[in-house]
Formats: sequence, C-alpha cells, structure tokens
Amino acid sequence: MTTPIYYVNDVPHVGSAYTTVNADGLARWHRLLGDDTFFLTGTDEHGLKIQRAADENGLTPQEQADQTSERFKEAWKLLDISYDDFIRTTEPRHRVAVQQLLQEIYDNGDIELETYEGPYCVSCEGYYAESDLIDGVLCPIHLRPVETLSEENYFFKLSRYEQPLLDWYAAHPDFVQPDSKRNEAIGLIKGGLRDISITRTSLDWGVPVPWADGHVFYVWYDALINYATAVGYGSEPERFEQWWPHVHHLIGKDILRFHCVYWPAMLLSAGIEPLPHINVHGFLLVGGEKISKSGQKLTAITPAELVDEFGVDPLRYHLLRHTPLGADGEFSFEAITERYNADLANNLGNLLSRVATVVGSKCDGVGPAPSPASPLAAVAAEVYGAVAAAWDAISPSDALDATWRLIRETNAALEAAEPWKADPGPEVDAVLGDALEVLRIVSILASPALPTAPAEVWRRIGLPGRPAEQRLPHAAEWGGYPGRLPVEKGPPLFPRKK
Repeated sequence: MTTPIYYVNDVPHVGSAYTTVNADGLARWHRLLGDDTFFLTGTDEHGLKIQRAADENGLTPQEQADQTSERFKEAWKLLDISYDDFIRTTEPRHRVAVQQLLQEIYDNGDIELETYEGPYCVSCEGYYAESDLIDGVLCPIHLRPVETLSEENYFFKLSRYEQPLLDWYAAHPDFVQPDSKRNEAIGLIKGGLRDISITRTSLDWGVPVPWADGHVFYVWYDALINYATAVGYGSEPERFEQWWPHVHHLIGKDILRFHCVYWPAMLLSAGIEPLPHINVHGFLLVGGEKISKSGQKLTAITPAELVDEFGVDPLRYHLLRHTPLGADGEFSFEAITERYNADLANNLGNLLSRVATVVGSKCDGVGPAPSPASPLAAVAAEVYGAVAAAWDAISPSDALDATWRLIRETNAALEAAEPWKADPGPEVDAVLGDALEVLRIVSILASPALPTAPAEVWRRIGLPGRPAEQRLPHAAEWGGYPGRLPVEKGPPLFPRKK
C-alpha cells in the first residue's frame, strides 16, 4: 500500500493527511487479516519547485528537503501512521533505481533527444498543451499562470503506448478505481498522447541522467519510481518480484494523468508487469476550494491544529468516515464536531460508559459472558461481512458505517431491556454479556481507523493484549468474550464537544 510522496516545498496539510490516514487504515485492516503488509509513504525532494522554495527560504535544496521531510515524519507520528518505510527521493537507493529503470527505457529505444517549448506549471511540475489551460494562461489544477519553457531535453515516446495502455485497461477492468476515474484515464489516452520531456538542463537539483552529462531527470519520472525502489528494484530483485504483483497506489485525482497514463506506460516500456492497482480519491474542499499548503490562504489547515482541537482518533475517524473515498468532500470544523458527538461520544463512548456502569452496579464489576443465542450475534455476523467487503473495495467510509450499525443496534437493545432497572440475575447478565461482546468485536473492527480508543475499550472490559493483535475473521466470531473479567468504569472515552 502506497501514498503519493509529498513535495517538500512546504509543510503537510490536512489534504495530505486525508490520503495518508486512508492508506494507513487500509494497511491496518490487512494486518488484521494476517496479510503480509508493506506500507510506504515518503517525500518528493527534487525539481524546480523545491529549488525555488529553497531559494525563497535562504536554504540549499538539500537543507529544504531535510527540514520539510522531517515535518512530514512528525505529522505522521502525530497521526499514528504505521508506515513500514518512509522513502526520500534524495536517498542513494532511489538514485540507483531511477537510473536503472530509465536506462532500461532508453535501451529499449523509447527515449530520444528533442527540443521542447511550451506552457509549464511549476506547482504541478508538468507541461500542458495550450488547449488544457484556463483562459489560455492558467494551470487547470492550481489556477496560477503557467510559464513558457524551452529546452533541449530527452523525451519519453509516450505516443507509442496509446494502444498498449488501452489494451491493458480493457484486459484489467479493476486496474484503476473508481470507474469514473478509470474512464477519465481512458479518455486521456483516447484523446491522443504526446511524447513527454523527462529531463532538464536548466537545473541540477535532480538525479543525473547516466547517458547524458548535464541532464537531470525531471521530477515526475524520478518520483514515480519511488514505489519500485522501496520494494527492491535495482537492489533486491527477489524482494521486488515478491512484492511488485501486489502493489496498490492511493492517489489524489490531481495526479491521475501521471499515475494512470505516464507511469504504466513507463513500466510497460521497461518490461515491468503486472502494473499496480491504482485507487483515486477526490479533493477535500473548504468552501468549495481545494485545501492548500499556502499559509496565505484561509484553506491552509494543518493536522496539528486539528489534533489539538479534537484529538488523534476523532480526526482520523472523520477523515475516514465523512467522505466516501473517490468523491470530493466538504471539510469543516462543524462537520468534525457533529461527527464526533454523534458517533464517538453518543454511540461508542456512551455504550462503553453505560455497560461499565451497569456491570458495576448489577454484577459487582465482573463482566458476564454473552448469550450464544443473542439476536445481536446475527447482526454481528452481517456487520462483519459488510465491513470486510467494504475494506476490500477500498471504501473505509462504508466499513465504518457498518461497524457503527452494530453499536447503534446494541444501544437500542439496551434501551429496550433497561438492565439498570432490573434486579441482578441471568437476564441482566445476558444483556450485559452481549453488550460486552459487541464492544470486543467493535474494538477490533474500529482499530484500523482509531488506533488508541479501541485499545482503551479492550482494556476496560478486562481483555488482555490489544485489538490490533487479533486476527480476522476468527476474532470477529460471536462468543469470544469469556466473561468473569473485571470491567472498569472510567472517564468518558469521548467527552462531548460544545
């Protein structure tokens, strides 16, 4: 599982956190299944944008990269991102991989020297055709004026790969998801592919081209290769052969062209198959505007600000739950607060609190075992099926919605039974044992989204270990709570927000 690698021209924002938290949730889910899982993120550190940011900050490009890459690591530590590798494109292992893969393409005759002049967006690090621009001057993604660049560069013969790409898409309908983004990529290919410049001579902040002195690789054709570098391309061929058939990229829609057209064509040219699976998500919007890293914009929101206000688990939950992956989503403090109070405080937090309180008053603080014949057993089985199907479809929002169905139905069962009004006895034990079993199952199913709170629920209901250490599907089967465990009352798991 990979995220894009993030530019080090500025600090991380909540848009990059959105991608990374979703990828982290997916990685954590697959670990629960017992799958061998390798989760990659990192930073993109070459190119004109980084050179200019360094100049503006009075730093060398390497100093700019070192400082900002560390900020990303700090942000991901804050958000409890469980990556296995953090790659930087300035690392020696990556230089080796870039030079080897692009040398393969060159040796195969798909890279040639040409002169190019045309519109270029520094923020995208990408060339555009005049017809792509807004009002003939603005980048369609960043809405900023483009520049005109003219250089003698090496070009990748992308035009040769129109039909091979269309053939691959036809033979692999799940190559790019969702279908709307797959269709968009196919539309780009059918619209005609132009050869693309992949080197620069106007700057030296990049990976040197091995066959041409004075040229460095243009940032995208350096950056895309990070996914191959991290699983051993150029250094560990056996490891690369093991992992490459199982690679899944998670990207934002603004980089669809690079990942869903240029990257697969490069891989086909280099003789690297199969191609990765690619899942494309939409933007987080504030007032209809894409979230930016520019501190001069009102839409610049950092993960640290949100963690200070809401906490790590609530922020992660909102990013995973609020917007279905693939669509654009409106982001607001009001929406986080509403989701926090409704799902976390009123549902999960309230369920834990009332169960612990009633176990304390009716069962001397010792949790009873669940009833094998409980109606909630069938609900739990249905919920697990829906949760597993949703994660498999890369739909964390649907997975969490299904998980919270089990919480809601358990709260409703408690309201109907009112064990707090009944005398201690078998009927009360059965109701409370069922609720404790639901808390056990929910702790496991919610753990990919919330690394901390489910572990606290697990501890309070007397279970050893941690929910993330359990293995599905067995761990979600009804009847796993053994009973006769101490249940601890504690402060509210999620105090309500005003």
